[in-house]
Amino acid sequence: MASSKLSGIFVPNMIAHDANGEINEAETRRYIDWLIEQGVNGLYVNGSMGEFTRFTVEERRRIVAIITDQADGRVPILAGAAEANVKETLSACEHYGELGVRAVAIVAPFYYRLSAESVYAYFAEIVAHSPVDVMLYNIPMFASPIDVATVARLSQQDRVIGIKDSSGDLPHMMRMIAAVRSGRPEFSFLTGWDPCLMAMLLAGADGGVNALAGIAPRTMTNLFRQSKAGNLDEARPIQDSVTKLFDLMLANAEFPDGFRAAVDLLGFAMGRGRLPRTESQQSRHAERRAEIQTELTNQGLL
Repeated sequence: MASSKLSGIFVPNMIAHDANGEINEAETRRYIDWLIEQGVNGLYVNGSMGEFTRFTVEERRRIVAIITDQADGRVPILAGAAEANVKETLSACEHYGELGVRAVAIVAPFYYRLSAESVYAYFAEIVAHSPVDVMLYNIPMFASPIDVATVARLSQQDRVIGIKDSSGDLPHMMRMIAAVRSGRPEFSFLTGWDPCLMAMLLAGADGGVNALAGIAPRTMTNLFRQSKAGNLDEARPIQDSVTKLFDLMLANAEFPDGFRAAVDLLGFAMGRGRLPRTESQQSRHAERRAEIQTELTNQGLL
């Protein structure tokens, strides 16, 4: 597994909470088992769906330990190591490497918007000292963007094995593939934006790290297979249903509350997220939950 190219559908899994807002380990383990049994190709821990910023450093490390233990080598694990500076990020790389993750996923520096040269320098410093493989993570809505030239420069390092791109920018993905693939055919390109999964796969991407894979794993893996096989008449209606459900999850709800509600409706006691809500938000959340339940039923997921 350690030398294989990453491809297919990875789940940016959520974490179950108990009534006190603490990590519900038993329910998280049950959820992880279900995802693997449904046939996903890998797990992505401590990402946006996992609300990593709402956990302490110690909790993030505990979460990776729980999930690597529960997965028990059945699927590769990507561990988000998006700490706020190089020193803490490298500390996370070392710890997660000891836990046996396939790679760490690292976003460009956030809060400060940096130049492309500074983004390169940041990653180059981490890659030079990381004991575990690194996957770049481009999420320009939250962090400094990683441009094509920077991806191409970093891809020259064997330790950098791929990129998760959540920009939803198809031309950007195509330019990255054109710039890197001929020299590094084993470099993985994963999209993090569900509504364009089919298009990204047809353009040459290797898979996705997709929020809906945590709710409809068989749907997403089927979309992956049909798209890769070129079965467009089969893939297109699947993509349409995925986009409809994805948009519903995002509408009028604080991310990722809609997705958390959907997993809860599937029978997992996910509990409330840690973000406080006003009374009006709680009322709206109940309405949105009913709408999500209706759509999940219509799509045969409940």
